[in-house]
Order: sequence, then structure tokens, then C-alpha cells
Amino acid sequence: MAVSTGQRITKPRCGDHTLSTRDLRYAHLVQSLPDDLIALPAGKVTLHDARRSEHRTVALEAFSLGRTPVTVDTCDLPLSGITWKQAVSICNELSEAHGLSTAYRISGDEVQWKLESDGFRLPTEAEWEYGCRAGTKGPHYGPLSGVAWTTLDAGEGPHRVALKEPNAFGLYDTLGNVWEWCWDYLDPARYGNYRVFRGGSWADKPWSVRASVRRGSAPDALLEGSGLRLARGALRSGREVQGWSEARDRERAAVSGPLPLGWTPLSLPGSR
Repeated sequence: MAVSTGQRITKPRCGDHTLSTRDLRYAHLVQSLPDDLIALPAGKVTLHDARRSEHRTVALEAFSLGRTPVTVDTCDLPLSGITWKQAVSICNELSEAHGLSTAYRISGDEVQWKLESDGFRLPTEAEWEYGCRAGTKGPHYGPLSGVAWTTLDAGEGPHRVALKEPNAFGLYDTLGNVWEWCWDYLDPARYGNYRVFRGGSWADKPWSVRASVRRGSAPDALLEGSGLRLARGALRSGREVQGWSEARDRERAAVSGPLPLGWTPLSLPGSR
């Protein structure tokens, strides 16, 4: 799914590797929606939290996920080097441009997800991993060199999307090329408000480019190689939605006993 840039800056050439997002104004999608969003069936995915030594299986409602990461103009190069805050703003601006209700209520540093919205949004971690794995169980959905751009490939920046093999859902570049921001917190007890990104990038060694790898950073951190893939699908309100819930965030942010050195627990309403 592509976005066009405003007229205040020069549009990047398709051969450029560095796509600065400073002062970008996201206006409208260039490609048509049916070609860019793939409807995924309801299903289940098992997630692993290494620090908590936890495996949990999540049931997912049907939803849609971008065929590729969001790209810039007609270059087919993935948008790269954006913050989590920019990612949620892009989702809202694209929703408005297409007459859809916005998925996020944004007020300063506070971002709330409007579950009933039919607009574009970031996938939850569970949605992202379900979409990436496409029914597979191993670290990759195919031979890594055939499905992902990593340090095994020549190049000094992101590559055009959809040149490697897709997974069984028809999704391209879920592994490698650019990291993809998700909605969830990384570890609110240890890293405060850090948000998750998944999938690895062109600058990462194969060890980091696996379906289960979790990374994260502050929502206003500008990181090279960070992009986004759009999700869509209004959801029923409930205790847990697509693997995420406010109650679970509070439970994950709680720390009992002495605070380990360097930990910065996130303060959430209702947290102990």
C-alpha cells in the first residue's frame, strides 16, 4: 500500500535508499484497496514471551492485512525510518482520506484504540505473527534467502517490495526489508512505554529475521529500517481482542518485590 508525499519536499527517486520522513505529509493511497489488503481467516497463533517464560495460544477473528509494507509513492520502496507515533498518525490520515472512521484517538502522547473502527490500524502482535507464519511453525515461512531481504543480500537500504516469495497468505516481506510496528507494548514492566516492532530488516543478520523475534523502542524513537504494514477490521469489544487487552497490559506492567536495576515500569490506570 503506497502513500504520496506532500509538495513541500522533493519526492524520493525510486533508486534512493534513504527515505527521510521528516516533514512528510501523507495524503492518499496511490494503489487501490482490493490489491493491497488481503482478508485473513479466523485462526489461532501461539506467542512466546521469553522473559516471562510464557507460551500462550491466541484465538483471532478474521481481519485484513496489507499485502506489503506501506510504500512511498510509486517507487515500491517501503516507508522506512518512522516512529510508532508517526505510524498511528499515518493510519488515521489514510483512513480519513478514504472516508473510513479513524482507528485511534490521539491526544498528545496518549493514543487509544477505537475497537469498533473500520479504519486502517497497526496489527496487534498476535495478528502480525499469525499473518507472517501463515500456518507454518518454524522460524521462517520458506528458505530465508528466498523470502526476506537481510544482510545476506547486497544493498545499503530497503529494497522494492514483493520481489521475494510471498507466504501462503499472499503476504510479501513480512520477514526482512523493514521492521514493522505493532500496537502492543514490548514489556511494560521492564521497558515502560516501548512499543513492539517485528520481522527484521535489510540491515539485520539472519538470526534477527525470524517470525518469533520481538524488538521494540520508545514510541517517539526514529529508527532506521522501521516501517509499517496496515491492518483493518472492526472488532467486538471484550476482555481480550486479537491477543491484546488493557487488563493484560496492566498485569504485564505490575512488578512485585524490589525493582530490578534499570527497569522502568509503565504506570497504567488500575496498575498495582
